[in-house]
Amino acid sequence: MKETLNKLINHELLSKEEAKQILVNIAIGEYNTSQIAAFLTVYMMRSVTIEELEGFRDALLELCLAVDLSDYNPIDLCGTGGDGKDTFNISTLASFVTAGADVKVTKHGNYGVSSKCGSSNVMEFLGIKFSNEADFLKKSIDEAGICVLHAPLFHPAMKNVAPIRRELGVKTFFNMLGPMVNPAFPKNQMVGVFNLELARMYGYLYQNTDKKFTVLHALDGYDEISLTGSTKTISNESEGMLRPEDFGVSAIAQADIVGGDNIEESAQIFMKVLEGNGTEPQNNVVCANAGIAIATVKNLGPKEGFEKAKESLLSGKGLDALKKLQQLSR
Repeated sequence: MKETLNKLINHELLSKEEAKQILVNIAIGEYNTSQIAAFLTVYMMRSVTIEELEGFRDALLELCLAVDLSDYNPIDLCGTGGDGKDTFNISTLASFVTAGADVKVTKHGNYGVSSKCGSSNVMEFLGIKFSNEADFLKKSIDEAGICVLHAPLFHPAMKNVAPIRRELGVKTFFNMLGPMVNPAFPKNQMVGVFNLELARMYGYLYQNTDKKFTVLHALDGYDEISLTGSTKTISNESEGMLRPEDFGVSAIAQADIVGGDNIEESAQIFMKVLEGNGTEPQNNVVCANAGIAIATVKNLGPKEGFEKAKESLLSGKGLDALKKLQQLSR
């Protein structure tokens, strides 16, 4: 690691193979916590390259506990986090709304590191059981249309990094990796990222896979469609811009989509929206994100996807998906 750190301090880049090997070495406990923290810190100072990101991704996918759910042709809705916006749990809510619209979801998530309440925090608070047993996950998808893949159960390689990330409390390149390393290897992906540079990297890396994908970055900084302005989109066939009017709705204010100050408040907002008692901006932002996920899988336009999401949310189908998952978790 000393050699690697000196190389990085001298502004040299890692090859794909070097990046991959370092992550494998972290996994097998080759380095101490100070070395790992120093390594992570380098990437807070400079951007990760495509080769480095690809190497890190490949290492994590090789080391993960894979689960085969390909029969369901699922989608993952996942943001990188790290946008510093502290919104409510939009992509997790959108996942249940998507499941309610009859599109299977393998939701990859984790506890919040740079946010107050991550996807796993709210799921755990609401009584969802985390499991890496294939039978339980298949049952979840069969009955609820969605299963929750809690990252630490599938990425044992990262146990040496988790406490360091928690102590640092800021975004690291692991935020960038999260959506890329879903252990179910879903063939459909909607991913939100915290900057334009990363959106382009994701677009480039996904072009070389067999995934159907949509990468999103709101131009005012959100790692999801925020409806506070325009959102850059990159998908298999095209790049474009999504505006609130593309969904038939008006732009909203940032204050309309802020999250709770703690996990309990976040869970209250979550349930209020899923029970159909959210504000119009809250409902619209969830349905815009779910709508693009539905559109990605079913080859629909944004407005059509949005309408299907709205129907799922307001008819209570998204809530049913959560209730089924809660029952299976007991």
